[in-house]
Amino acid sequence: MDYQRVEGDREFVARLEHGRDWREQIEAFADAEGIDAAFFFGLGAVQDATVFFYDQDEQEYYPVEFDEPFEVTTALGNISHLEGDRFAHTHVTLSREDGSMVGGHLDSATTFAGELYVREFDAHLEREHDETTDLDLWPL
Repeated sequence: MDYQRVEGDREFVARLEHGRDWREQIEAFADAEGIDAAFFFGLGAVQDATVFFYDQDEQEYYPVEFDEPFEVTTALGNISHLEGDRFAHTHVTLSREDGSMVGGHLDSATTFAGELYVREFDAHLEREHDETTDLDLWPL
Protein backbone atom coordinates (compact mmCIF):
# COMPACT_ATOMS: atom_id res chain seq x y z
CA MET A 1 0.00 0.00 0.00
CA ASP A 2 1.26 3.48 -0.87
CA TYR A 3 0.35 6.30 1.48
CA GLN A 4 1.22 9.76 2.67
CA ARG A 5 0.36 11.45 5.93
CA VAL A 6 -1.93 14.45 5.67
CA GLU A 7 -3.05 16.96 8.25
CA GLY A 8 -6.63 18.14 8.44
CA ASP A 9 -7.13 21.82 7.90
CA ARG A 10 -10.52 23.40 7.36
CA GLU A 11 -13.93 21.77 7.83
CA PHE A 12 -17.17 22.80 6.16
CA VAL A 13 -20.84 21.95 6.22
CA ALA A 14 -22.91 22.88 3.20
CA ARG A 15 -26.41 22.66 1.81
CA LEU A 16 -26.59 21.77 -1.86
CA GLU A 17 -28.87 23.83 -4.10
CA HIS A 18 -32.12 22.38 -5.40
CA GLY A 19 -32.11 21.72 -9.14
CA ARG A 20 -28.33 21.79 -9.63
CA ASP A 21 -26.02 18.86 -10.32
CA TRP A 22 -24.80 17.18 -7.11
CA ARG A 23 -21.17 16.50 -8.07
CA GLU A 24 -20.78 19.71 -10.05
CA GLN A 25 -21.71 21.73 -6.95
CA ILE A 26 -18.98 20.03 -4.93
CA GLU A 27 -16.41 20.84 -7.61
CA ALA A 28 -17.56 24.49 -7.83
CA PHE A 29 -17.37 24.77 -4.03
CA ALA A 30 -13.83 23.31 -4.04
CA ASP A 31 -12.81 25.83 -6.71
CA ALA A 32 -14.31 28.75 -4.77
CA GLU A 33 -12.55 27.71 -1.54
CA GLY A 34 -9.26 26.69 -3.18
CA ILE A 35 -9.51 23.12 -1.89
CA ASP A 36 -6.84 20.85 -3.42
CA ALA A 37 -7.50 17.73 -1.34
CA ALA A 38 -10.42 16.74 0.87
CA PHE A 39 -12.78 13.99 1.95
CA PHE A 40 -16.55 14.45 2.05
CA PHE A 41 -19.78 12.71 2.84
CA GLY A 42 -23.34 13.73 2.30
CA LEU A 43 -26.98 12.73 2.26
CA GLY A 44 -30.21 14.00 0.80
CA ALA A 45 -32.34 13.31 -2.23
CA VAL A 46 -31.97 13.53 -6.01
CA GLN A 47 -34.47 13.57 -8.84
CA ASP A 48 -32.46 11.42 -11.27
CA ALA A 49 -28.97 9.96 -11.48
CA THR A 50 -26.34 8.62 -13.82
CA VAL A 51 -23.91 6.24 -12.16
CA PHE A 52 -20.95 4.48 -13.68
CA PHE A 53 -20.01 0.84 -13.25
CA TYR A 54 -16.34 0.05 -13.95
CA ASP A 55 -15.90 -3.27 -15.74
CA GLN A 56 -12.56 -4.50 -14.43
CA ASP A 57 -12.04 -6.99 -17.26
CA GLU A 58 -12.75 -4.51 -20.05
CA GLN A 59 -11.32 -1.58 -18.03
CA GLU A 60 -14.22 0.57 -19.14
CA TYR A 61 -16.86 2.67 -17.37
CA TYR A 62 -20.46 1.93 -18.33
CA PRO A 63 -23.18 4.46 -17.52
CA VAL A 64 -26.47 3.44 -15.95
CA GLU A 65 -29.14 6.16 -16.13
CA PHE A 66 -32.11 6.47 -13.80
CA ASP A 67 -34.96 8.94 -14.31
CA GLU A 68 -36.67 8.62 -10.94
CA PRO A 69 -36.48 10.15 -7.47
CA PHE A 70 -34.07 8.67 -4.92
CA GLU A 71 -33.05 9.17 -1.31
CA VAL A 72 -29.26 9.61 -1.12
CA THR A 73 -28.51 7.33 1.81
CA THR A 74 -24.76 7.76 1.38
CA ALA A 75 -22.65 9.98 -0.82
CA LEU A 76 -18.97 9.87 -0.09
CA GLY A 77 -15.81 10.70 -1.88
CA ASN A 78 -12.77 12.87 -2.16
CA ILE A 79 -11.64 16.01 -3.90
CA SER A 80 -8.39 16.16 -5.82
CA HIS A 81 -7.20 17.28 -9.25
CA LEU A 82 -7.71 15.46 -12.54
CA GLU A 83 -6.08 16.88 -15.65
CA GLY A 84 -5.63 20.21 -13.88
CA ASP A 85 -9.25 20.62 -12.74
CA ARG A 86 -10.78 19.88 -9.36
CA PHE A 87 -12.57 16.55 -9.40
CA ALA A 88 -15.08 15.23 -6.86
CA HIS A 89 -14.66 11.45 -6.97
CA THR A 90 -18.09 10.51 -5.68
CA HIS A 91 -19.74 7.20 -4.89
CA VAL A 92 -23.41 6.97 -3.92
CA THR A 93 -25.95 4.57 -2.55
CA LEU A 94 -29.47 5.54 -3.61
CA SER A 95 -32.73 4.10 -2.30
CA ARG A 96 -36.05 3.80 -4.04
CA GLU A 97 -39.53 4.12 -2.56
CA ASP A 98 -39.72 0.33 -2.13
CA GLY A 99 -36.40 0.25 -0.26
CA SER A 100 -34.37 -1.32 -3.06
CA MET A 101 -30.97 0.23 -3.64
CA VAL A 102 -28.74 1.19 -6.53
CA GLY A 103 -25.29 2.64 -6.37
CA GLY A 104 -21.99 3.28 -8.03
CA HIS A 105 -19.63 6.01 -9.15
CA LEU A 106 -21.77 9.14 -9.46
CA ASP A 107 -21.48 10.98 -12.76
CA SER A 108 -24.45 13.31 -12.35
CA ALA A 109 -27.69 13.76 -10.43
CA THR A 110 -30.14 16.61 -10.09
CA THR A 111 -30.27 17.68 -6.46
CA PHE A 112 -33.62 17.78 -4.71
CA ALA A 113 -32.00 18.42 -1.33
CA GLY A 114 -28.55 17.73 -0.01
CA GLU A 115 -26.28 18.24 2.97
CA LEU A 116 -22.53 17.82 2.89
CA TYR A 117 -19.60 17.64 5.30
CA VAL A 118 -16.14 18.41 3.85
CA ARG A 119 -12.78 18.09 5.59
CA GLU A 120 -9.89 19.67 3.73
CA PHE A 121 -6.36 18.26 3.88
CA ASP A 122 -3.22 20.35 3.76
CA ALA A 123 -2.02 18.68 0.56
CA HIS A 124 -2.28 18.85 -3.22
CA LEU A 125 -3.42 15.58 -4.79
CA GLU A 126 -3.26 15.19 -8.59
CA ARG A 127 -4.62 12.01 -10.14
CA GLU A 128 -2.40 10.19 -12.63
CA HIS A 129 -3.08 7.33 -15.00
CA ASP A 130 -2.38 3.90 -13.48
CA GLU A 131 -1.35 1.34 -16.11
CA THR A 132 -2.46 -1.71 -14.10
CA THR A 133 -6.08 -0.63 -13.58
CA ASP A 134 -6.40 1.94 -16.42
CA LEU A 135 -7.83 4.34 -13.80
CA ASP A 136 -6.72 7.82 -12.72
CA LEU A 137 -5.42 7.29 -9.17
CA TRP A 138 -3.39 9.17 -6.59
CA PRO A 139 0.37 8.60 -7.12
CA LEU A 140 1.31 8.39 -3.43
